[in-house]
Amino acid sequence: MISVLRDPVYRILFGAQVVALTGTGLATVALGLLAYDLAGPDASAVLGTALAIKMLAYVGVAPIATALLGALPRRAVLVSLNLVRVATAALLPWVSEVWQVYVLIFLLQAGSAAFTPLLQATVPDVLPDERDYTRAVTLSRMAYDLESLLSPALAAAALAFVSFHQLFVGTALGFAASALLVLSVVLPRPKPLPRRHTWSNGIRIYLATPRLRGLLAVHFAAAAAGSMVFVNTVVQVRSVLGHGPEDVAVALAANGAGSLIAALALPRLLDQFADRVVVLRAAGTLVAVMFAGALFGGYWPILLLLWALIGAGCSLALTPGARLLRRSADPADRPALFAADFSLSHACWLFFYPLAGWLATVAGMTTAFVVLGTLTGVGAGIALRLWPTHDPEVVEHEHRDLAGAVWTHSHEFRINEEHARWPR
Repeated sequence: MISVLRDPVYRILFGAQVVALTGTGLATVALGLLAYDLAGPDASAVLGTALAIKMLAYVGVAPIATALLGALPRRAVLVSLNLVRVATAALLPWVSEVWQVYVLIFLLQAGSAAFTPLLQATVPDVLPDERDYTRAVTLSRMAYDLESLLSPALAAAALAFVSFHQLFVGTALGFAASALLVLSVVLPRPKPLPRRHTWSNGIRIYLATPRLRGLLAVHFAAAAAGSMVFVNTVVQVRSVLGHGPEDVAVALAANGAGSLIAALALPRLLDQFADRVVVLRAAGTLVAVMFAGALFGGYWPILLLLWALIGAGCSLALTPGARLLRRSADPADRPALFAADFSLSHACWLFFYPLAGWLATVAGMTTAFVVLGTLTGVGAGIALRLWPTHDPEVVEHEHRDLAGAVWTHSHEFRINEEHARWPR
């Protein structure tokens, strides 16, 4: 897995991802504490709304930004987007009203919504070999997991010396370092966009592909479970259990630890089992964990275990998705397809973030566990139904663009649209 870091370009891109994620992790902890500082016991509702605004930026900005920026020089675009995030993060320590949080979160995440899919779409061009790309995807997942583990720990240590407002300064520094790293490397030129490339093309391809429709249902299940962690941890730890702010970071670190352990095991699992098996079993595990939370979530050690299991389940369910996206599109269509996945998956979080917050605020944590656990099960069941058991790597098909023109493909992991010849 580490061997892919021998590629100098990917090594720089991976470093840019890591430092940006570290800054984002600090912001995650700081945002929860800021919401509690402004709203007290109602922080779940405020944080749920703030995270819903974040998802709204992701859903609305990602596909349009990719269509507008996808053909431009990647390095200049990625650096510019990082600078936008630097400026926005630097303003967060100065907010004093809830509405200011909402505005700045939208601006910050709009930059991320454009940055992340473009970076993801660049990696297959840097590492064209599928074996290398699979390892890069796993390494990227590990970076997210390490961030979930180490950033809260770093935040907990920092909170012993500074207020949570200063954590946002670390966020700005992370984005600045990411911009400098991207600036230091030469990236492949974007491939010319075909005439059929529009902002909606990636979503059309995504929704027309059986395995990706199943993946979207898995995103739904993971968002239902994960929103319980990201929205309600601060109130569960501070108000329900009566612990201090440093234990909020500890609980989030437990979630990251579970995700990291799962990511380390994933390459071996994918060598032994099909993606569908790993993903759907992980989704089923999330259902069981959510109902266990309704019974035992009020006990601190058990809460840490549950949060770790949710992290592991989400990691196993979502990480193989990048492999499925790469296999389901031509290189020229990859930016649009990655943007579609980014947008559609975050639409699930857009639904669940405010739902998790308002359920916990109005009906209590036990009800939130039960309702979100039920919806996790709905997503897992739909994925089992939509994702074909027989999922061949080669599908010959033809389909039409918006102007009615027809084109045909016959190579690995091609998509199934309205004219596709898919095995029944």
